[in-house]
Amino acid sequence: MEDAKPQYTYQLERKVHPKKGPVEIIKSKLLRQLSCSLPRVKRTLIDFFPVVRWLPKYKIKEYVWGDIMSGLIVGIILVPQAIAYCLLAGLEPIYGLYTSFFANIIYFILGTSRHVSVGIFSLMSLMVGQVVDREVYLAGFDLGEDSKRSSLDVGWNGTEEHQDTAANFTMGAFGMECGKECYAISIAAVLTFLAGFYQVLMAVFRLGFVSVYLSAPMLDGFATGASCTILTVQVKYLVGLKIPRHQGYGTVVVTWINIFKNIHKTNFCDMITSAICITVLLLGKELQDRYKDRLKIPLPTELVVVALATVISHFADLNGQYNSSISGAIPTGFIPPKVPNFSLIPRVAIDAIPLAVISFAFTVSLSEMFAKKNGYTVRPNQEMLAIGFCNIIPSFFHSFTTSAALAKTMVKDSTGCRTQVSSVVSALVVLLVLLFLAPFFFSLQKCVLACIIIVSLRGALRKFRDLPRLWRLSKIDAVVWMVAMSSSALISVEIGLVIGVVFSMLCVLAQTQYPKASLLGKIENTTYYEDMNDYDNLEIIPKVKIFRFQAPLYYANKDFFLKSLFKAVGLEPFIERTRQKKMEKKAKNRSAKQTDKENDVSLSLVASEVDFHTIILDCSSVPFIDTTGINTLKGVIKEYKDVGVNMILACCNTTVIDSLRRSSFFGSEDKEMQTRLFPNLHSAVSFATSDTAASVNNTPV
Repeated sequence: MEDAKPQYTYQLERKVHPKKGPVEIIKSKLLRQLSCSLPRVKRTLIDFFPVVRWLPKYKIKEYVWGDIMSGLIVGIILVPQAIAYCLLAGLEPIYGLYTSFFANIIYFILGTSRHVSVGIFSLMSLMVGQVVDREVYLAGFDLGEDSKRSSLDVGWNGTEEHQDTAANFTMGAFGMECGKECYAISIAAVLTFLAGFYQVLMAVFRLGFVSVYLSAPMLDGFATGASCTILTVQVKYLVGLKIPRHQGYGTVVVTWINIFKNIHKTNFCDMITSAICITVLLLGKELQDRYKDRLKIPLPTELVVVALATVISHFADLNGQYNSSISGAIPTGFIPPKVPNFSLIPRVAIDAIPLAVISFAFTVSLSEMFAKKNGYTVRPNQEMLAIGFCNIIPSFFHSFTTSAALAKTMVKDSTGCRTQVSSVVSALVVLLVLLFLAPFFFSLQKCVLACIIIVSLRGALRKFRDLPRLWRLSKIDAVVWMVAMSSSALISVEIGLVIGVVFSMLCVLAQTQYPKASLLGKIENTTYYEDMNDYDNLEIIPKVKIFRFQAPLYYANKDFFLKSLFKAVGLEPFIERTRQKKMEKKAKNRSAKQTDKENDVSLSLVASEVDFHTIILDCSSVPFIDTTGINTLKGVIKEYKDVGVNMILACCNTTVIDSLRRSSFFGSEDKEMQTRLFPNLHSAVSFATSDTAASVNNTPV
């Protein structure tokens, strides 16, 4: 038999760190953080403005063509999307162009990803639009009519005046008086400022770990549910119905009910235009997907559709002849910057939290994904700062919340993008539209914009097809996806996010409370051990039970640990001890009437039902153990010892070992550890089947 090698002898000396009190620790950290020197200032500035580090090293001949091409293509895609997504945000198209322009410039300066495209994102636009519509409605404006005014005058200088007449908003040097639209963009601007402020705070306090709780199945389900909401909100534009956006929960259900109630008012001009545009857009997308290896640049389908639809709408006078809804006048140039109306903060402070978290999560996950794909690294904390300032600064320029967008990022990557110079090129394309081309979109039908939005949801809605595969891979992940999707679609986007996060965390908690626990057997002719429920033809070790518990052992699952252990080994110590006591009592009663030889036979029957003498606890999947878990382990070891069964540990990590040592788990430490703790399963099995184990257990091997 192979020699049994007792386990850790702790010959290596652990590092001894001088103990510091909490005051000393805080003081040293503050001194380190607040210390100032010229090199430190220089390093801080370079870290805060990554463009200073990489732009001087820009390889013009190698990078410039790819950056220009990808920037132009993304800019061409961005313009119609920026105009279209304003329908979701409940704002005029000009604000979408502002948002796209400023976000690209700021991320160029502050971002660490070379490929991420920051700007208008459908999910962010929807979440902004829900808040804007709610506040506009509460302020007394009719969501279906732009001409009415509120009784609340909220000026751009942050003052509030209650009047009996209309609300008046003066927009800087333009001297323009407006009502609903000024209030809407003031809500969007302060919401965006707050979202960016939260993101910067998260970066300062290094709270990026929050995104850890946004699991991939939860995010996919949330995005799919939100896509259902986006699709529903846009259907009214496809058929030309003038239905105000529903306020409150159940937007999808209520909106579809209202659509069917008003279906007789369908504008057939809009419906025919929508059918043609969706067909062309889908055909372009399918051709793009099928021949993406042959096409060097993506097909600018959206731009072609927008251009043709605008020309046809203008010369056919679809608005005048058929009452088709159009975008209307889009002014050129920039509105002078203004400080967001901070008096509105109490109304939207809570709404900005999910915006900040989702915007950050999508940006960081995309930047890390494409950095890994292209062989470089990004700094998540700096990414959080970058997206935070991509919201804070544009909020002074009448913009709304931004995020990284997957589709445009993939386009940048596939068209040869090498650096964020491509973002500057995209911003210049948007600037060209802002300064010169915006008025040409006057006759563009809103149904065309709705078609662009709906077709862009194709990828998210296709996630429904992946659900069966996800169910086969992990039923828990599939349930998380379905809960996040259905709650986002049927209740509301914000509530759906909360439900998705809470439910996914409860699933993780349930997995640690009710983890997998099983007996192991030996793979023939090897020193490896596997789950006997998962594999056939495993060798059973005589007189030894190997039990694996795949979770931390802590207060929440101690009862499940004990039940699983008793069930797996087929022996509950309390019941066995009770049985043995009864047998002993019966044996003593018969001892007076039996000979010595018969008495020895009777006493041997007391322990005859226990067919093993050692339990090996495989701790390889136990990341930590708390005091409750240690006490539970101590108790069960003692209980098994009372019925003649020894319990030993194998594969403990250093965290678990240190916890056991600190709690005086081992009695006379050297001897106790040598017979209780082993570095791997095979050494524990060798010990359990050796003569040494027999002397420890006082039972024959």
